[in-house]
Amino acid sequence: MILKSVFDRTMALVGLLCLWPVLLVIWMLICIKMPGGSAFFKQKRVGSNGRLFTMYKFRSMTMHHSGSSISVAGESRITPLGAVLRKYKFDELPELWNVLIGDMSLVGPRPDVPGYADCLRGEFRDMLKLKPGITGPASLKYRNEEELLAKVKDPKRYNDEVIFPDKVRINRNYLHNWCFWLDVKIIVYTILGKNLEEEFLK
Repeated sequence: MILKSVFDRTMALVGLLCLWPVLLVIWMLICIKMPGGSAFFKQKRVGSNGRLFTMYKFRSMTMHHSGSSISVAGESRITPLGAVLRKYKFDELPELWNVLIGDMSLVGPRPDVPGYADCLRGEFRDMLKLKPGITGPASLKYRNEEELLAKVKDPKRYNDEVIFPDKVRINRNYLHNWCFWLDVKIIVYTILGKNLEEEFLK
C-alpha cells in the first residue's frame, strides 16, 4: 500500500494548498457566527491497529453540550452554520492535515471514537488494519446518516445494531478488494455524490 500512502499525502498537500482560502473563510465564519471557542474541533479517534490519534474538524456544535457521540439531524447542539458545514462536508476539510501527517487516508473507514473498536471481534477486527479515511464505501452508502437516524425512535440503538455492523461489513469488503483505482473511483463518486454499485456493498 505504498502507492496509497504516497497518493494520499500528495493529494492532501495539493488540497491544502488549493483550498486554504476556503479554509480561511470557514474559520472566519465560525469565529463570527460561533464565538466563544476554537473554530476547530479536536477529538481522539481510533486509527490503524487500534492506535489513538487526534482528529481535526471544523467545529459545528455549541461549545458546551452533553450530547452523545451519535449525531442526529436537527439537534439543538448543531448550530445553523454547523448544519451547513456538515451537510456539504466542509467540516471535514481539516482532516486533510491528518492525511498529510499519516494518521488518516483519503479513503477508508470513518474513524470511530474509542469504544466502538472494542466491540469488534474475530475477523471483524481486520477493519483495524486500515487507516481511517475522509471518505469510503460505507461513507457513500450512509452519506445521509444523520437524516436517517432522525427518522428512527432510538438513534443510538439503530446505529449500534444496524448501521455500525453494516459499515464494518462494507469496510472489510473494501479491505479485501482494495486496489488503487478503487480509491480513485470512491473519491470521484464522493465528489459526484454517487453510491458504489450495490454488488460491491453486498
